[in-house]
Formats: sequence, structure tokens, C-alpha cells
Amino acid sequence: MAAGAWVIYHEFKASLGQKLIDMDSDTIKIALFLSTSNAGAASLASAVYATLTNQHANGNGYTTGGATVVCTFNNSGGTVTFDSADPSWTMSGGSLVARFAVIYSDTAASKNLIAYCLLDSAPADVTVTDGNTLTLQISASGVFTAA
Repeated sequence: MAAGAWVIYHEFKASLGQKLIDMDSDTIKIALFLSTSNAGAASLASAVYATLTNQHANGNGYTTGGATVVCTFNNSGGTVTFDSADPSWTMSGGSLVARFAVIYSDTAASKNLIAYCLLDSAPADVTVTDGNTLTLQISASGVFTAA
């Protein structure tokens, strides 16, 4: 499935400037959250992993904390693009229901948030049934650019 447009958390920009996140060497993860989560608020008072509510429960092929992804930067003509590998989860023993995906640094002391997206632009929950795989396709344009 194609991920919706990524929305950068407001505090992420400050986190970069304060060197709280090292996009080259930190472990970057993508986690899945329910429709009842606060993950879809770009202006969270504190954009850290611990402030997020209602992550998909551990089990059925999903591990709390999400999937580790390989990230890259590409510099072309003065525009730097941040991109990520497409994470996937194969359901086993039950279904997965989620609405948001969140990218965060799992290395930073406070696990700073980077960006989130809706899994369905309706917005609606996405359900993946037992035996099927959810692959989150990151846009060919990457997660975000800085020009």
C-alpha cells in the first residue's frame, strides 16, 4: 500500500538543530498506531515516542516499537532527500488494524519523532488479515526534502 504524504513533526526541526537526532547514525524505526492515537498531531507538546498513545498491540506479526528501516540521503542540485526502505509486517495468528505510521529515532535518548502519515487518505483504518502482508511503500520522492 502507498503511504500518504508524510507530515513532519514541528519539534523534529528543533531536534535536528539541537543535535538530538543524528539521521546518519541513529536507528530509525517506523511504528503503527490506531485511529484513537494522538500520532496525527504535528504539533504535539512533546514530540517524543513516550508521548504517543494507542500503538498497535504487540502480536499477530507486529512487534511493539515497529520495524527498523534503512534510511538514505540523496543530494541532487542542492536538494537533499531523506528516504527510507519500505517496512513490512506479515500477519500470523490474527489481524492488524492501524491508521497511522510514525517514523522516529530509536537511538536518541528521548526517541524523538520525525514524521507521521495516514495509511489511508479517507482517512480510514487499514486492516491486514491473518496470512497477509502489509508493506508500507514510501513515496518514490522520499519522506521529505530540504532545499
